[in-house]
Amino acid sequence: MRVRTRRLLRCLAELYPCIVVSGRARADVIGKLRGADGVRVVGNHGAETETTPSPQQVQQWKAELAAELGPLPGVWVEDKGLSLAVHYRQSKQKTEARRRIFAAGRSLKHVHIFGGNQVVNLVVDTAPDKGDALAAERARVGCNWVLYVGDDENDEDAFSLDGNVVPVRIGRKQRSHARYYLHTQVEIDELIQLLVTLRKPS
Repeated sequence: MRVRTRRLLRCLAELYPCIVVSGRARADVIGKLRGADGVRVVGNHGAETETTPSPQQVQQWKAELAAELGPLPGVWVEDKGLSLAVHYRQSKQKTEARRRIFAAGRSLKHVHIFGGNQVVNLVVDTAPDKGDALAAERARVGCNWVLYVGDDENDEDAFSLDGNVVPVRIGRKQRSHARYYLHTQVEIDELIQLLVTLRKPS
């Protein structure tokens, strides 16, 4: 995270309830947010909440995928405890790698599988998604309105949440539930700065 972004996020969390809902494991995210105290973190695509799936299921998938995808060059499996991320960024045949990963994933039991930025994610099919996590946090905090910013395929679950939600996507996409967008990640700083300025006393 950029130094300026971390500083702005710290200011934001002092003025508003601030929650990061990430595909990464919660502990990993907390490490990256160091210095941004007051930010609540929900990890593993929303699965690291009060209701969490059994990691034993994920370990079984990992063993099965290793047998199925082990020989596939440029493909590796990231174990995030409550989910798996199968990366194919380093593959020279990305289309074929993605097809093979999805085929292997569909053969697993109790799995919800979805794509991302050169990655295929696997979570337990009963686990909360980002929309569920956002709804739970909204109820916990008692917010009337939620501003949600995301850049990944599984952020659509949060973008489509009912109620007073302002969904903002990084990068314009025609088939998205997000009604607003920022051009790039860099514009996040401008958005946070605006929110801080609006809430801070003059």
